[in-house]
Amino acid sequence: MNLSSKKQSNFRRGSINHILKVKALLGPTNTGKTYYAMERMLSHSSGIIGFPLRLLARENYDKAVLEVGKSKVALVTGEEKIIPPTSKYFCCTVEAMPLDRTFSFVAIDEIQLAADPDRGHIFTDRILNTRGTEETVLLGAETIKPLLQKILPNCSIEIRPRLSILSYIGVKKFTRLKPRSAIVAFSIPEVYKIAELIRTKKGGAAIVMGALSPRTRNSQVELYQNGQVDYLIATDAIGMGLNMDIDHVAFASDTKFDGKIPRYLNPPEIAQIAGRAGRHSRNGSFGVVEDHLKFDEETIEQIENHSFFPLKNIWWRNSELNFDSLKALVSSLEAYPPFNFMRRKVGALDALCLNHLSEISSIKNKINNKEALILLWDVCQIPDFSNSLSGVHFSLLEKTFELLLANEKLDNDWIKSQLNRLNRFDGEIDTLLNRISNIRTWTFITNRQKWIDESEYWQNEAKTIEDKLSDELHNRLTQRFVDKRIVILNKTLKEHNNLEALIRLDGKVIVEGEEVGLLKGFEFIPSLSEGEKAGPILTAARKILPKEIERRVRELLMSDNAAFKFNIDGSILWQNNKVAKLTRGEILYSPKIIILNSEFLSDEQIKQIEIRVNDAVEKNIENILSEAINLKNPILNSEQPINESEKQQNISITINDTDKELGKSLSGKALGIAYQVYEGLGSAQTNNLSMSTMNLSEFDKRNLARLRLRLGVETIYLPNLLKPAAIKLRALLWSVYNQDFPKDASPPDGRVSIKTSPNVKREFYRALGFVPLGNLALRADIAERLSALIRTEARSGQFRINDMMLSIAGATKIQMEEILYDLGYSKCGEEPSTLVDQVPIIIFEKSKKVNRAKVKNFNKKTHKNKNYKDKRPSKTQNKEKLPDPLSPFAILKSIKIKK
Repeated sequence: MNLSSKKQSNFRRGSINHILKVKALLGPTNTGKTYYAMERMLSHSSGIIGFPLRLLARENYDKAVLEVGKSKVALVTGEEKIIPPTSKYFCCTVEAMPLDRTFSFVAIDEIQLAADPDRGHIFTDRILNTRGTEETVLLGAETIKPLLQKILPNCSIEIRPRLSILSYIGVKKFTRLKPRSAIVAFSIPEVYKIAELIRTKKGGAAIVMGALSPRTRNSQVELYQNGQVDYLIATDAIGMGLNMDIDHVAFASDTKFDGKIPRYLNPPEIAQIAGRAGRHSRNGSFGVVEDHLKFDEETIEQIENHSFFPLKNIWWRNSELNFDSLKALVSSLEAYPPFNFMRRKVGALDALCLNHLSEISSIKNKINNKEALILLWDVCQIPDFSNSLSGVHFSLLEKTFELLLANEKLDNDWIKSQLNRLNRFDGEIDTLLNRISNIRTWTFITNRQKWIDESEYWQNEAKTIEDKLSDELHNRLTQRFVDKRIVILNKTLKEHNNLEALIRLDGKVIVEGEEVGLLKGFEFIPSLSEGEKAGPILTAARKILPKEIERRVRELLMSDNAAFKFNIDGSILWQNNKVAKLTRGEILYSPKIIILNSEFLSDEQIKQIEIRVNDAVEKNIENILSEAINLKNPILNSEQPINESEKQQNISITINDTDKELGKSLSGKALGIAYQVYEGLGSAQTNNLSMSTMNLSEFDKRNLARLRLRLGVETIYLPNLLKPAAIKLRALLWSVYNQDFPKDASPPDGRVSIKTSPNVKREFYRALGFVPLGNLALRADIAERLSALIRTEARSGQFRINDMMLSIAGATKIQMEEILYDLGYSKCGEEPSTLVDQVPIIIFEKSKKVNRAKVKNFNKKTHKNKNYKDKRPSKTQNKEKLPDPLSPFAILKSIKIKK
């Protein structure tokens, strides 16, 4: 639009008191103002309406085309021009209205925007200067009425009431919002956050923001309008004439950034947005999503009654510009308004660009004539849709001006390079938004036909890129914020009234080719959000589940015991799916069974499953831990084979008839030891036994061996229960019984030592058959081997840690020191290492009583005290040592059978 044109017509008059009649239709949203204006325009021989948004211009253009045909309707916006040769009716943005044409009918929509700091001066200019030859209609809110009467005293004003009732309903949380609700926020991150929540809880939402291109906005609105989603997340972009089927508007924020500072919304702004709820005669409601956002009573009353304080000021800028010189142009822009309630607009984008470009020396020297100055001003009208006002925009304007001044046309190669840079569809949503902002600027430029050779070609190129970016952005928004399966399946449901469902072998539940959930065991886990739109789809899925559940129940009841597995968290797996869980029972070896709830299992099926699972659990425990369970009430069989440990010791035993009779019973002492090993899940600490293993008879030792027990110095244990399967089950039973499930505390399969955790009870390690020593836990048989080796080394008195000890325990020297302290040995000295830069070699000996804490403190002083007192008794104090009755050699001697 060339604002430098001096041509006057009946459409654009300089006088504000023109004799042609002007009518104003004022009132809140949903009063039919725009509908009235469109009808009046189409009843004239020609007409034009200026809309506040490109989107509204396009929407009403489409309506007019349906009414009178495409050849009679034109669309003129900053970025798009469709002007058939025979066009009579123009739908335009206010800024893009062609001021050099004459129309019988003229209408300006949303004239209260004259009070907008950014665009208000444009609306004020149209109110003052645009007239139809037969009829002029101004549309807007009642708040502008007093000022309009001052500007146009002969204007006929009609106040229109809202066609429906708008009511405040208070606080409604996101999850309790009814379908057909719009949620309003005022920043892009906040919009995204809310949309993610609605997708999770309700299945999805459409997005409407000012930063979207009209094509993307239309696609998102269509997604909502055709019922594919029931929720709309928007900025205040929905407040300006977007007509949608919204029943409720929920405010998620009450502040917005106005370009300078964040500020609270005022009542008219709230009403403009809230007014989107309820169309025609259908009532609407508005509210907030959090308690702290509640509106005060005065604001609510103003909005419900559509009664607001009138506007006190509107913005104005002189439109009769002087291009005789740069100074004259600037002076005309700074002219004062004709009314004192009009604020002079300063700092508009075009004025800022003019000020910046005119300071560039290469340009300053070229605008010494009127034509060059007019061209520079026209270049400054190029919009910055990114609203960044960055150096990139200034550089674009500078290059554009220089090319036009030198060649009168923009260079095709340059245009191509600029468009190619934007012809990309990768990146995140924000990247696409930025590209769309930039391509919209080029759509504007390519619509300036005088600036470009082959303008139609470049218009199509820019428009094609914008459309592709818009479509890609729409797809990205839909992918991120809408569960597409719900959209597809609801569309199918509307078309066919029913949905076909099936279950795959892997348990995936498929409805019309889309996965909607997974049947794990007897539990159906939907993968759709449980929103209103997902309801019919999940209902279709659930219809096919009972038959599959019944089949699975039959299969479970016929499964052998091996099909049921124990999980570390206490659950029971069948076909790798959780079907039950273990809970504490009366005794350690008999946990109770709880069948996991399923909406599809009948009471009878639950009872059958419980019986079968309980039987499998008992059998599996009995199978793995049978040797320990037998110790509760031990029964000896004379034919019972000898213990593996005895075989490893090469013990040769011949059983005569007398021994057979004696082996049929155990003494009370032996029974007590056996029972305590039973209570320990297959192992017991010797120094914690209620009765000593000292002085056991040969028969008791022999019979305990036949019960698979290994009588160690540190631990009495069942070697077969130190295998991985038994260790896992022992850990599980202890955890279930004690309701304590230590995390990552069980040893990996085959490991003979594990580092202990301070957060895990030592009783847990002992229940597994491991012996806590220092900060390690050693498997009982390994602990016995290590103990035997250390005893052998200690026979000569003092000894040192050797590689064999470290190898058996899988320990470092520091860890071995801790182990030795726990086994009752103390440090008695040290000697220098034979290796350079190595710590001294520490010497140990057997100590009668060791206070581990004191020993540790003593150890900390190693490098200060090089000599340690030998704690061994002197030779005069030595007494004859008795052989260890529990040593392997003593056991061999005691069980040797005399022939």
